[in-house]
Amino acid sequence: MEHYPVIITGAGPAGLTAAYELVKRGISPLVLEKGDKVGGIARTETYKGYRFDIGGHRFYTKVEVVQQLWLEVLGKDFIKVPRLSRIYYGGKFFNYPLSAFNTLSNLGIIESALILLSYFKIRVQPLPEETTFEQWVTNRFGERLYKTFFKTYTEKVWGIPCTQIQADWAAQRIKGLSLTTAIINALFGSNDTKTLIKEFDYPRLGPGMMWEKFTEAVESKGGRVDLNTGVIRIERDGYRVKEIVAEKNGEIFRFSADHFISSMPVSALINRMEPAPPEDVLHAARSLNYRAFMIVSLVVNQPELFPDNWIYIHTPDVKVGRIQNFKNWSPEMVPDLSKTCLGMEYFCNEDDAVWNMNDGDLIKLAAKELEDLNLAKASDVEDGVVIRQAKAYPVYDSEYRQHLEVIQGFMTKFENLQTVGRNGMHRYNNQDHSMLTGVLAVRNIDGESHNLWEVNTERSYYEDFTSEKLKKK
Repeated sequence: MEHYPVIITGAGPAGLTAAYELVKRGISPLVLEKGDKVGGIARTETYKGYRFDIGGHRFYTKVEVVQQLWLEVLGKDFIKVPRLSRIYYGGKFFNYPLSAFNTLSNLGIIESALILLSYFKIRVQPLPEETTFEQWVTNRFGERLYKTFFKTYTEKVWGIPCTQIQADWAAQRIKGLSLTTAIINALFGSNDTKTLIKEFDYPRLGPGMMWEKFTEAVESKGGRVDLNTGVIRIERDGYRVKEIVAEKNGEIFRFSADHFISSMPVSALINRMEPAPPEDVLHAARSLNYRAFMIVSLVVNQPELFPDNWIYIHTPDVKVGRIQNFKNWSPEMVPDLSKTCLGMEYFCNEDDAVWNMNDGDLIKLAAKELEDLNLAKASDVEDGVVIRQAKAYPVYDSEYRQHLEVIQGFMTKFENLQTVGRNGMHRYNNQDHSMLTGVLAVRNIDGESHNLWEVNTERSYYEDFTSEKLKKK
């Protein structure tokens, strides 16, 4: 039995931020990570010298404490990256966020007129309820534009109809823009359009570089980060956690602590508790759903393909949902600049046929879809690798809120256990929001009183914040 003042489960952005904040206060924590790398879904994978994200991670925030941490830990290894991501639909590129002139000109006069008629109709007779994703988007853009640009891609990502996805997700993730605002911006060049951020910070070797630096800082100040260490049991006495039982390389270890911070999936946390929580809490944990994610990273024998950081694939004829171009994030991600490394992203469930395809077939599928989209020739794909990520995205389905309320009611009773981060709180947030929960959890250990469940989740989307506004904060 080893005792630590604080034990943290998970070495992603939330867990490592908490660990770093603790060592700055002279407290040496233990971080347990079941994977072989730090960073969680914000890690950087490497294959034959090619580096790639598990999804793209722009480093941009208006949360001052997070910005300070990034600069403090990474410093000169940050580079400025031009921001460009577009929608690919019907063989054409559309600006994202949608701009009126670009969208309408690409669609043509007839389709544009039908979209505008659909929009004016919804303005006259808006839907009385906005409980689902479909209702929320339709009320802002009209039914026809919703079906063109939102329905197909969103159902690719989540694997369920938009009528089953809650409006919470739309309000959190989609730029707060109506079609009226887009048209006014295009016609008159309003400040909202002019000041849309044009660049963001990025670690020169990918986001994993940030979390590797966090780990080095934690360990240099007396903290400990154990990889390949999975939590198999959490022993509690009422609402106080006593010990964690973990497994590494077939060996069992027991750890005790005064305080515990968990960024592991909250459903797994509850299922590993002993004694088991009440049945209604277990049922709620079993009922939370997650979406898995795969990236098929292709090495393409072409120096340039498209200028975007990533493109959203709304075309319904292919399975791929988004394509990253890693050279456009940082040239150092690609060891041979005569080639391009693309990340073909597939959203799926863990029992899907595509999830269970062998790697060779997935690489062939990705290469074929790249050619089907007229973005590159399949014959130019010379190599590839597949990375699978389980429980990548918490699903906002029709029942998630009621289940989360049960779990939250149970978890808030604990005296020495806090949950943080995306999976720890079953909230679809970006890494800066996850980091903020880690910061506040440490402040709670320090005697402050922050309700982590009330942290403003809308802070997780910052596309429309300007550099000028950030400086004023």
